[in-house]
Amino acid sequence: MSAILQVEQLSSGYGPVPVLRDVSLDVPTGTITAVLGANGAGKTTLLRTLSGLLRPTAGRVLFDGADLRGVRVERLVRRGLAHVPEGRGVVAELTVDENLRLGGLWRRDRADARRAQDEVYQLFEPLARRRRHAGHQLSGGERQMLALGRALIARPKLLLLDEPSLGLAPRVTGQIMALLRQLCDRSGLTVLLVEQNVRSALSVADQGVVMSLGRVAMATPAAQLRDDEQLRHAYLGF
Repeated sequence: MSAILQVEQLSSGYGPVPVLRDVSLDVPTGTITAVLGANGAGKTTLLRTLSGLLRPTAGRVLFDGADLRGVRVERLVRRGLAHVPEGRGVVAELTVDENLRLGGLWRRDRADARRAQDEVYQLFEPLARRRRHAGHQLSGGERQMLALGRALIARPKLLLLDEPSLGLAPRVTGQIMALLRQLCDRSGLTVLLVEQNVRSALSVADQGVVMSLGRVAMATPAAQLRDDEQLRHAYLGF
């Protein structure tokens, strides 16, 4: 299976403070790769670097065969890379409908943007019922659905998703994870998922990447991490 994302010896950080050190990993097309590890392991920094919010200090990133060095954030979006950061990023003052339209503002094919919005409402029925409600009126689960839906309006090839279960009830977390699996299986979407809820992430992931102190400690099929108790205890502490 070909890799839509190839990360080669990537280093990055904040000013003079290094966080990522020589990170290398491949993300196969149409799969879910779960990035796991303790707080401070560099998981969020990895996503921020891949999405162009942070400049790498070394290494390179290939997305769909193209080198991303020097590519601006808006061009990354046009190429098919979407990033849903931790905290969901919903514009609280705008309605659900207005938030979703933001996701398609740059698209030239207005008819397809409208179709994509209709598809989001079909995927997330609670949003369809609350399309005239402002972002601040939504529950935590609905805000996460809205952030995901806005990213999907752009019809991305690769979705970078940071802590989607944060603050959500287990039932809602399960729904979000099941939807990600469905999107990969049906539409070929690729997901790079940063998640503290390890069990939930591994239940839907194809590959598990464990990070520690800014480096990749191991990369293995998710089923192996999920089923091997000794491996989980050694790398994930449970």
